[in-house]
Amino acid sequence: MRRYELKRTTKETDIGLMLELDGTGKSNVVSGVGFMDHMLDLLAAHGRLDLVLRCEGDTDVDDHHSVEDIGIALGEALRAALGKKEGINRYGSAMIPMDEALVLCALDLSGRAEVRWNVEIPAQKVGTFDTELCEEFFKALARSAGMTLHLRTLDGTNSHHIIEACFKAFARALRQAVRVDPELRGEIPSSKGSL
Repeated sequence: MRRYELKRTTKETDIGLMLELDGTGKSNVVSGVGFMDHMLDLLAAHGRLDLVLRCEGDTDVDDHHSVEDIGIALGEALRAALGKKEGINRYGSAMIPMDEALVLCALDLSGRAEVRWNVEIPAQKVGTFDTELCEEFFKALARSAGMTLHLRTLDGTNSHHIIEACFKAFARALRQAVRVDPELRGEIPSSKGSL
């Protein structure tokens, strides 16, 4: 089972998380940030991951610490659940439409953290959620997972649709990348022999 549980506590957040890579898309998420809960539910469903998350954060200040620290915790859990990455596809990509929005995501579970965020979100808020936090979430996740991640908007005018397409595209790309390829017979998917 490719599963990992962690507890991460700082002066700003207290997070408990369980991630199962070979799940069925079930989620139970309470982050204290309603829009983030919705996006993480989508991530679990479209990534076919099982995800349990509890976060108590200083949302009286703003949502920044909670969103960023959830990204860090999720990246740490992903890295640990993958272990030595034997037999995984390693690469994943998806292009997802959400009404008028169109988002491309490509990723490599290379062990090297790199993020290219080329996403234009027109509004500063979706409800009470600061849309700039999407970039913070994905950067934190990719850095702590050791992932190369490219996200790019190809079209879109509705901020909610653009963000939702980002999470769905990431979920589909991740689902592809973590999948075990039986042809690899447990080999590390790198000419170097390690990731």
